[in-house]
Amino acid sequence: MTISDHGPLPGANTADLPDWMSGLVAATADLDPAVFRRFGTFDTTDARQAAVLMLFGTDAAGPDVLLLRRAEDLGSHPGQVAFPGGGAEPEDGGPVGTALREAREEVGLDPAGVRPLALLPKAYVPVSRFDVTPVLAYWDEPSPVRAVDQGETAAVARVPIAHLVDPVNRLQVRHPSGYISPAYLAPGMLIWGFTAGLLTVLLSIGGWDRPWDATNITDLDVAWQMCREMGTRSGDADGPDAEPGAADGNVPPAIAEV
Repeated sequence: MTISDHGPLPGANTADLPDWMSGLVAATADLDPAVFRRFGTFDTTDARQAAVLMLFGTDAAGPDVLLLRRAEDLGSHPGQVAFPGGGAEPEDGGPVGTALREAREEVGLDPAGVRPLALLPKAYVPVSRFDVTPVLAYWDEPSPVRAVDQGETAAVARVPIAHLVDPVNRLQVRHPSGYISPAYLAPGMLIWGFTAGLLTVLLSIGGWDRPWDATNITDLDVAWQMCREMGTRSGDADGPDAEPGAADGNVPPAIAEV
């Protein structure tokens, strides 16, 4: 697969999709690969191929996306929120196979209920030296998800899109190194960095964007504390496997440590 290979998967079944999902799939054909190469320069001969599953579903709260929080003691990206995914294996047969396998291993996802639909342009992550292919998919038949291995995954959640695009939940965060990233606040989950960058692109092409204060730049540790406080207000007892939607409307349930 080359850098320019992205867009709807050949033969992908787009029948009976929600209109918003059909629009996302169609828009992937026109994405500029350069946008996904802004994370840093790299040497492709030294990069390991990887894939992530950007899995969208629908429930009573409307469209949502599946996210996980990595364990705090991992060697790379500890505690960060991510899409299910990881490094490719020869038997995967390509990025779709990698994304589904990793999602099964990390959160117990049943691939039979997932409809892969499109690929986004590759994005390089300098810290891990992964060359990542995002796989866009729709959750036809949602299955129970959980943190399969607590040594790798701390929490799992379906986060409503309405919560992510609410201006009160959007900001930019400043890493101690000075790096500034878009970010999203959710109970117990601070979405920033690579994952936030991908989400920002999809929320834009999906037509969900709402005006927000992009001048709101908050130190990373302060933003994390805000997410912890959101979790406390929502009720930690709900746990990571609870259904999205809480007493506060578009606020998903608290994401408890598991």
